[in-house]
Amino acid sequence: MTQAAKVAIVGAGIMGSAIATRLIEAKQAVAVFDLDDTKVAALTAKGAAAAASVAEATRLSSFVILSLNHADIVRSVVFGGSGVAAAASPDKLLIDMSSIDPVETARMANKLAADTGMKWVDCPLSGGVPGALAGRLTVMAGGEAADFENARTVMQHLCANYTLMGPSGAGQTTKLINQLFCAVLFQAVAEAVKLAEAGGVDPKQIPAALKGGRADSSILQEFMAKFAARDFSPTGRIDNMLKDLDSLQAFALKTKTPMPMTGQVVEIHRLLCAAGLGPRDSAEMMRLLDGKSN
Repeated sequence: MTQAAKVAIVGAGIMGSAIATRLIEAKQAVAVFDLDDTKVAALTAKGAAAAASVAEATRLSSFVILSLNHADIVRSVVFGGSGVAAAASPDKLLIDMSSIDPVETARMANKLAADTGMKWVDCPLSGGVPGALAGRLTVMAGGEAADFENARTVMQHLCANYTLMGPSGAGQTTKLINQLFCAVLFQAVAEAVKLAEAGGVDPKQIPAALKGGRADSSILQEFMAKFAARDFSPTGRIDNMLKDLDSLQAFALKTKTPMPMTGQVVEIHRLLCAAGLGPRDSAEMMRLLDGKSN
């Protein structure tokens, strides 16, 4: 029988909790740290151990998974007091499943390795909570090949598609590209729904009609009927998408990459957030096109 991997989860939000739950179900030894005791308690009830600090979670584990919202938070968790670096060693591996800036990722990974010998693999994901719970995530990784393979010990329980994209930061760059496609396609789906309705076509029939053609995509198949029904049940937050799009634009500025279409979609997301819709699902785009504010 394969020995269970010792895994720390730092950040027990929606995604972190799903990742932890999947690993617990896969019989891995999971320790959890989060500032919200309620979130930790929900996971200890499933079989996780609670850690008193990030450093303690790191000491208890061979792999440390971060699931956090921003590069500043990641930096604080890794290098702050009682953080990962305080208990780091060359035999441990940090797996950052957050979606953050590629340049900052590479900078922090280099610092952690130089200061402690602990390596870092950036592993942002696509597939959301359903993908995590089913072990069907798509993960795009950045780091050294040996560390990528070491991380597979854990990622094999979480991923259906796990790909090394290049050195540190390359996974985060690929995630930005993923978010570019998602954001632009969500807007395209919303506009297509309105055009279909204006032309007397049932938009819910469009996915079946276009299936297998060049316009087909998983977003079309999964979301067009949802948008058409004005189904606002949560599958992801607009403000989280805007956070990723802001990172995308910042990276594009650093690299002098023109992104005219993406720029328009970013401003639409910013408008939605300004209207108070940031915490809600991407289907809320329909309210904007319908001329409604709530």
